[in-house]
Amino acid sequence: MKFITLLLLGALSIFEAENHAAKGIVLSSDSTHHSLLVSCEAIPGYMDAMEMEFTVREAKLLHTLKPGAAIKFTMVARGNRLYAEDIREGTTANFESEPMAAGQLTVLGNMLDTADKVLTIGQHVPDFALTDQTGNTIHLAQFAGKVVAITFGYSRCPNPNYCFRLSNNLAKIEKRFHAQAGQDLILMTIMIDPEHDQGASLVDYANVWKADSTTWHFLTGPLPDIKHVAGMFGVNFWSVEGLLTHSLHTIIIDRRGELAVNLEGNQFTPQELGDLVLTVMDRPN
Repeated sequence: MKFITLLLLGALSIFEAENHAAKGIVLSSDSTHHSLLVSCEAIPGYMDAMEMEFTVREAKLLHTLKPGAAIKFTMVARGNRLYAEDIREGTTANFESEPMAAGQLTVLGNMLDTADKVLTIGQHVPDFALTDQTGNTIHLAQFAGKVVAITFGYSRCPNPNYCFRLSNNLAKIEKRFHAQAGQDLILMTIMIDPEHDQGASLVDYANVWKADSTTWHFLTGPLPDIKHVAGMFGVNFWSVEGLLTHSLHTIIIDRRGELAVNLEGNQFTPQELGDLVLTVMDRPN
């Protein structure tokens, strides 16, 4: 009788499990403890956007999920445990014509060995030097021990979902981590149109975002130098009828100077990006 009761209770717990279709950005994974930390997007009528930790039954899946990976999955709430099941890796890439064309050019260039080799996660990011909106020379190496978030763009970009959106993401990061900004966290926007984005124009663009120059550096320099830095992260761009076609990337470098995250495209929220930044800041040196 006791055995039958246990079976019935077990069956009841299965039926009582609450399932929801979910998606988000991977923050970290731990195959030893079968755990996955995800910045989840809101599920209407159920929960707001938030960080959540899940148990994953198949630990081998966790070996392939790197920070910044976009996933869709089934969220299963069973008792006081949360499980991530049916995990499917997606993308944050943008499939509009310009970013896709730029991304394809990067892939082709790497295949032909005609472009800078793109850094992979965990690799040390070489030092570079560019000039910010105050006229100061800024070296990446001077921020050793800090987390650095980088985007690329140009002030004349006509599509608000491209450069404007990526800069807006950094503006929200600066606001969210105001206490750490300049101390533990540095922001950079590397301008890919140095012909126009320099001097007063660069100052004006920085002022659009009310950027604190000790925290958020808008960087310019000789075009070959900018292309070299962009190439390290898989960013490609070229001029078409006076405007630039370019791929979209958001970079996070950890305190050791290693590439922690390379988010391609713009299909992620400022909340998800902020959660990634926080995860990288919380890592031990």
